[in-house]
Amino acid sequence: MKTVVIAGATGYLGRHLVWRYLEEEWHVRALVRDATRAARLDLGRAELVEAQATKPQTLKGVLDGADLVISSLGITRQRDGLTYQDVDYQANANLLEEALAAGVPQFGYIHVIGAKLMKGVPLVDAKQAFVDRLQSTPIRSTVVAPSGFFSDMKDFLEMARAGRVWLFGEGYLKLNPIHGEDLAAAVFNAVEAEQPFFEVGGPDIFTHEELAQLAFAVIGKPQKIAHLPDGLRRFLIKILPWVTPAHIHGPAKFFLSAMGSNMVGQPMGTHHLKSYFEELT
Repeated sequence: MKTVVIAGATGYLGRHLVWRYLEEEWHVRALVRDATRAARLDLGRAELVEAQATKPQTLKGVLDGADLVISSLGITRQRDGLTYQDVDYQANANLLEEALAAGVPQFGYIHVIGAKLMKGVPLVDAKQAFVDRLQSTPIRSTVVAPSGFFSDMKDFLEMARAGRVWLFGEGYLKLNPIHGEDLAAAVFNAVEAEQPFFEVGGPDIFTHEELAQLAFAVIGKPQKIAHLPDGLRRFLIKILPWVTPAHIHGPAKFFLSAMGSNMVGQPMGTHHLKSYFEELT
């Protein structure tokens, strides 16, 4: 039986990755910061191993005998004094070095789509720096860049519930967010095919305007969509680091930058955003 080590196993995507590999009859070694807390989650028969990738000494030996490492490590909210550089880059770099030392033949990593269009965004820069390092090593690597998670789209639903959805620009930019289960399947297939880089999204492509319309349709409220000048979005990207703490401007800068580009990956999967919104309501 092959062994996969999944870092970030208790996160949204990590849990789906655990179950996908269990279903494919792999032995899953789930790296967790707190095994007691992780045991309360439904991770099936996965082996729980306590380790903190930000502390390389805790990784010693935990990758021995593994056939594959997959990392979805990263932070969307800066907590505990850790930065994107600490986690999205250095923690993954620590994991990579341990994989190389243990002779693990393959490494999978979850990136973000459109990284080259978002240079200067700390979260993206840290992830891209790790991808550059990963691809410079002899280990076989697969980098999967999703267009965004269904869970990221809850903001549209929350704005609709509040009575109005605010968009930047004309709302014609497109994206196709993907469900965690579908993304886990895409990661599994890409790694099996040893695909070096893969941009993926869900089966349905929306404009920002269509996302707003969908949110209102699901909750059954009249559509009220306001369009803000795109120059305001660009201004906020520049000013927020000066007027807000890192745990606010970090994710905000990423969100605002992502809203300024098309974020469409190869459509895949069977889960539809409309159904996800309906479940939330």
